[in-house]
Amino acid sequence: MSSFLAQDYHEETCVICENQKPKGIHLYTSFICTECENDLIQTDTKDPKYKYFLKQLKKITTPEIFS
Repeated sequence: MSSFLAQDYHEETCVICENQKPKGIHLYTSFICTECENDLIQTDTKDPKYKYFLKQLKKITTPEIFS
């Protein structure tokens, strides 16, 4: 078996930067890449970029629980 087949590369679309990335975290049903996660936690709340992060994070919705 070749090393290429043994490795499973799975990329997901980041909810913040909207790019395909292989590493990150899942928040409910959304994915945040490692780069955006680090940038988000290091950005001051007075920085204009912070408002962009908030706008993008509003796309995340909690999944409904059906009983």
